[in-house]
Amino acid sequence: MKEDAPQLLRAELSAPSWQPQPILLSGVTDPYQPAERRLRLTRRCLEVLAEFRNPVAITTKNRLVTRDLDLLAELAGYGAASVALSITTLDDRLHRVMEPRTSAPARRLDAIARLTERGVPTAVTIAPVIPGLTDHELPRIVAAAAEAGAVTAGYVLLRLPHGVAPLFECWLEGHLPDRKQKVLNRIREVRRGRLYDSRFEVRGSGEGPYARQLERLFHVASRKAGLAQQMPPLSTAAFRRPASTGQLEFPI
Repeated sequence: MKEDAPQLLRAELSAPSWQPQPILLSGVTDPYQPAERRLRLTRRCLEVLAEFRNPVAITTKNRLVTRDLDLLAELAGYGAASVALSITTLDDRLHRVMEPRTSAPARRLDAIARLTERGVPTAVTIAPVIPGLTDHELPRIVAAAAEAGAVTAGYVLLRLPHGVAPLFECWLEGHLPDRKQKVLNRIREVRRGRLYDSRFEVRGSGEGPYARQLERLFHVASRKAGLAQQMPPLSTAAFRRPASTGQLEFPI
């Protein structure tokens, strides 16, 4: 964890070599983990991004994102902010054993509604979709997110790289032993007989008849809910380097 991330970000955006472009928070880990309440690293990074009006896209499983509505709404006013709430299941019982340190499904839907009310374009990412366990929920999640105000939706099929696969098998055995073989067999069905396929073009969606069935189910649900195919593009038009950085204070 880089506790000096806001300072490093400011230095990067202040550099004459920086070309305004969207920044993703985060492609590696959730920017609103429980520690964020204390450390406020994401909040402080957003303060820097708002000062420079540099566009940002956020992906999270936590309602804590609504704490920063003031900054996100400010950036959204320049077309420079979007948020994707990741939802795995609407089943509270399953959520508690699968994602115990994340916001409950209803609270994530509430976050979508609150962001939408403040003009922040918001999407739902259904991830991970677990074949044989949560895949049947695709239409319900899409419909609930659309009702809350989501602009668009996407999904990512469960990925089990390296040592994650045996951990997942142990989790199934401990929490859902009666479903274990069905889930593992369905995963192998969309992964060419294996639990993981690293090929970029299929690792997020799988392949084969069952994967195509899921894709059709998702697209039908999205059309029925009236969701757009994509989020509005983020804009760099309002980017500026504040006067305090030694640069002129006007959009580039």
